[in-house]
Amino acid sequence: QVRLVESGGGLVQSGESLRLSCAASGMAFRIYVLGWYRQAPGKQRELVADIRTDGITNYSDSVKGRFAISRDNAKNTVYLQMNSLKPEDTAVYYCNAKSLRLGNNYWGQGTQVTVSS
Repeated sequence: QVRLVESGGGLVQSGESLRLSCAASGMAFRIYVLGWYRQAPGKQRELVADIRTDGITNYSDSVKGRFAISRDNAKNTVYLQMNSLKPEDTAVYYCNAKSLRLGNNYWGQGTQVTVSS
């Protein structure tokens, strides 16, 4: 059974940092593209960042230069380091793992990030 479990969310003030973690189990972690998405109240879920199997990363314009995604294949974990947080970063953050080759797409349960001004 595949599981993605996020942790590290919380309440911080504007300008502070948080690091999210997503621990995966039940899957061949290294062959998946891993991503972090977020969904704010009343808005659609959007891609924040993803990282390919070769380590190539991609970021939304709104977080470029502030957030960094990384993966540790030995620990089956993907991270999102979030610096210089802004109130508009407030959302539920979801971990995603997808494999086009296998046709699989998995989601975590989400972790709340709240940034106060």
